[in-house]
Amino acid sequence: MVSISKSLSEEFDILKKYVDNIISLFEDGATVPFIARYRKESSGGMSDLDLRLFHERWQYLTELEKRKVTILGQLDVIDNVPIDVKQKVRHAISKVELEDLYSPYKKTRKNKADEAIKNGLQPLAIEVWFGETSPHPVSIAQWCQRKNIKINAESALEGVESIYTQALLEDSEVLKHGRELFLKQGHISSRVLRGKSSAAEKFRDYFEFDEKVSKIPPHRLLALFRGKKENLLKLVISLPNNDVFPSALYLPSLNTILQRGYDAKPLSNLQKKFLDNAWKSKLHAKLEADVLALLKERAEEGAIKVFSDNLKDLLMAAPAGAYRVIGVDPGFRNGVKLAVIDAQGNLLDHKVIYPHPPQNRFNEASEILKQLIQRHQVRWAAIGNGTASRESEKLLRDVIKQGDLNCQAVVVSEAGASVYSASPVAIEEFPELDVTIRGAVSIARRFQDPLAELVKIDPQAIGVGQYQHDVKASNLSQALSNVVEDCVNSVGVDLNLASASLLSYVSGLSERLAQNILDYRQQKGRIESRRELLKVKGIGEKCFEQCAGFLRILNGKEVLDQSGVHPESYELVKSMAARLGMQSKQLLANASAIAQLKQQMPELASEGFFTYQDILDELAKPGRDPRPEFHYASFDQQVQSIEDLQPDMELEGVVTNVAAFGAFVDLGVHQDGLIHISQLANRFVKDPRDIVRVGQVVKVSVLEVDVQRKRIALKANGL
Repeated sequence: MVSISKSLSEEFDILKKYVDNIISLFEDGATVPFIARYRKESSGGMSDLDLRLFHERWQYLTELEKRKVTILGQLDVIDNVPIDVKQKVRHAISKVELEDLYSPYKKTRKNKADEAIKNGLQPLAIEVWFGETSPHPVSIAQWCQRKNIKINAESALEGVESIYTQALLEDSEVLKHGRELFLKQGHISSRVLRGKSSAAEKFRDYFEFDEKVSKIPPHRLLALFRGKKENLLKLVISLPNNDVFPSALYLPSLNTILQRGYDAKPLSNLQKKFLDNAWKSKLHAKLEADVLALLKERAEEGAIKVFSDNLKDLLMAAPAGAYRVIGVDPGFRNGVKLAVIDAQGNLLDHKVIYPHPPQNRFNEASEILKQLIQRHQVRWAAIGNGTASRESEKLLRDVIKQGDLNCQAVVVSEAGASVYSASPVAIEEFPELDVTIRGAVSIARRFQDPLAELVKIDPQAIGVGQYQHDVKASNLSQALSNVVEDCVNSVGVDLNLASASLLSYVSGLSERLAQNILDYRQQKGRIESRRELLKVKGIGEKCFEQCAGFLRILNGKEVLDQSGVHPESYELVKSMAARLGMQSKQLLANASAIAQLKQQMPELASEGFFTYQDILDELAKPGRDPRPEFHYASFDQQVQSIEDLQPDMELEGVVTNVAAFGAFVDLGVHQDGLIHISQLANRFVKDPRDIVRVGQVVKVSVLEVDVQRKRIALKANGL
């Protein structure tokens, strides 16, 4: 068997020593963020994205090797397993290939071919295949009589054909090439099931649908599979000349299975007939099912990637910063919920006002808003973009203008706020608060820092994916968890302010350890140094190594604790400073000193070039935030609903979701518009994410408005 290290070295085109280093680090419990940031010498500078792929592939190959060992053990206790089968098992490169090889030897229920062979029809199958016995009923009956097999001619011939069919169904090469043929030449088509046209209206585009398998994008596949799952659509994969066994699939293996050497003669008409029958009865259906499963898996991978990419963009969106904010969760009948938080996200005050119908207590609501903003010196009003958001935005802007208040109003996404408000995390944090006020708190906090607040919500509830309910939940959950982990560790975490939810995503920490840190903070107070973490229950040297570099302590005992420099490199920084006659703290943001150190890099970089360069980058901008500067969209105050939209209008909006076919934009009318991929730019666009990202402010023109179907077609301006 090819070693896992060798396979990974070839696949990722990196030296085997780096592969061995990375595997060793993973086996020792190192996380992807830790290796990507602090073990670049060991990995050859591999990025976090590549390390994720490497980790997934390493796990796959490890599972594959374990499965090989299990299967080889099973084959060793089965009589008459050909040697070449075991060799193929040892050299299998995928789980599918492995299971194809093992399939004929599994202890499953008997099939018709097994019964035929048990009844002594294998020799007859061989003779009929090679033309030595005629398939005519008289000849078959005579053969059975000579062999003293008490089976009528019709049943015997059925048994013979079942042997051919089963031989093809159990041939790993036939299955492999058959799947490849379907993927390259096949067409997938769908039809609405009889009597389901009305119920399947949302799938109207797929009532009479046909597309080449190799061309169909993941989002269309998932739509087809959803229609099939809801028992509204019938899916079929067909090949040219679909009723005939594809000549490309006939391999010498059938002769081998029938215990004869390879016969290079062209197929006889009789043999072709048997192959066609096998194709129509079982083989086509088997390959079609396999390919549909494969396509669903690929489509799910595509959907998960889209969701993951959008989630990353949302989590890495620009934070407004440490301002006092009033979170506004708008509504009509149940009122507008208000929550004021300080710069650290602590709740200061909360109210419910009823400025909109049916109560219409406008003056009272305006006075309450004015008092809250003035009393708490609120700098921003963050308004959720749900029901009554535009009405609430107008109210806030009027109050601010009339009162000449130093405050700005902005509409933000409230996706997932209701999920947080009813979650155990929110209940523990605000046990006395009404669930709706908790939602307003979440809206305000996510405005301050999207990452810190959104980590408290199940990523699947944030609403930046498509078809997330059609993919395997465990795969989606793992992928999204990886995204959150990468984002949290990329930004870094303030050890004295972070919630348990945020800390739990830090490299090396678990939910239990995160809670232990909070308990320690509550008992002891402010944590003054990274090394103090070793006093927290459950955190030992190995855990400390993994997490310390991603945790920040501002104004602590050790000045380097505010940076991304790992404690293991503090002595190196001290020696760097000493060469210039300085102390470590004097290097921070000191452009001149860092320039000198760069010149001395060859002689100082004893721990490795990557480490030295990263340290210099951190010293230049200690604790830098990789997220962009904060911007927000200005919605047109004359456009409040979809009915107000007209073609050729130019508006500003915020990208809420990016799919393979385009981007959805919030214009402030309670219905997102779609910029189709063809309208994103004046050039060919392969991937919409090359042009736009979730959270990006964009300028658009309205192309078409369908009020009845609630569809808005947009064109991007200047992207």
